[in-house]
Amino acid sequence: MPRKALLIVLIIAAVAVSAAATTQLVFFHEIGCSHCAHADEFLSSILPQYPDLEILHYEISESASLDLLAGLLAAYDVEQGSVPMIFIGDVAWIGGTFYGLYEEPYIVSGRAADMTLETAIQLAIDTTAISPLDRIEEADADAATLARGLTLSAVIVAAALDSINPCTFAVLVLLLGTLIVAQRKGKKGLVLKAGLAFTIAIYITYFLLGIGVFTAIQAAGIQKQFMIVVSCLAILLGLWNMKDFFAYGKWFSIEVPKRWRPTVKRLTSSVVSIPGAFLIGVLDSFFLLPCSSGPYVAILALLSKNTSYTTGIWYLLFYNLIFILPLLAITFAVHFGFTTTARAERWRSASLGKLHLIAGILMFLLGAGMLTAVLKGWL
Repeated sequence: MPRKALLIVLIIAAVAVSAAATTQLVFFHEIGCSHCAHADEFLSSILPQYPDLEILHYEISESASLDLLAGLLAAYDVEQGSVPMIFIGDVAWIGGTFYGLYEEPYIVSGRAADMTLETAIQLAIDTTAISPLDRIEEADADAATLARGLTLSAVIVAAALDSINPCTFAVLVLLLGTLIVAQRKGKKGLVLKAGLAFTIAIYITYFLLGIGVFTAIQAAGIQKQFMIVVSCLAILLGLWNMKDFFAYGKWFSIEVPKRWRPTVKRLTSSVVSIPGAFLIGVLDSFFLLPCSSGPYVAILALLSKNTSYTTGIWYLLFYNLIFILPLLAITFAVHFGFTTTARAERWRSASLGKLHLIAGILMFLLGAGMLTAVLKGWL
């Protein structure tokens, strides 16, 4: 390699190494702040001693600065205080208190604060600390990973909760009982096929309803306050469901309203075909909304805030798959003779209080978990 070309390569490498070794300090200040002026003067005075130190200045009153500050406060896990606010390495200096330099927050002022700040700068340079701006990216990545895990867990819990649905069980058992009579008249395999048609109709209708609500909520935009309201509503619904275990039938119960039940029973009892079973499944999905909309709305709000549209659709497909599993189990159990519709209905009636209790506990935990995650900033 010619000497001139080698020299150019070495210069480029040196510049790259120098750039990589730069230690960034982020400084938030405010016009007219005497403490900010003192901190700025001190940093300017020591800057020649630290050629690898780069100071990034941000005026606190600017909106872009506030957005950046919010990210840094979250990344360093500290609360906003008065200016000056300085971030370097693992250390944050907020309103006279140093965080991250010692095991406990360290409050100091005057010349002692200058010396402590210089100690933090020297430590960041010696350890080649990452830029505070890079910490935001790492914190965002960690938060995104945590949010995905929390979202998946919430979807599984809510779908399992939604699937323990005595309303749907009642309609399916009534439908299968009617179809068994029709099957005895020569319609072979009717129970299995119609039961599957009913379940598929529930799946498709619930999925489409979910897409509609999900799209509307995402278009409107989800704020933290809305998530808090939905979480609190889930907690209240959970407590109300648990009430039905101890005092079933008193006041309002989270089930299909009594005035609707004769209509549901009449329509279901008239079904003797696979298309009819599918249609009943579609209608039943709308009748079920008062009975099971709580978990679904909570998850739709969570997905709207925490996922892209495409990812949200995949979550909804998964949610509704879990939702219909008990319906598939009942259909196959009746078809293969593991149980009868009479025994299934007796079990449903006898377990009604327990089902409400389980649903209530899961709903309460879902709401409490979402509320905690929102307040902690995990979602």
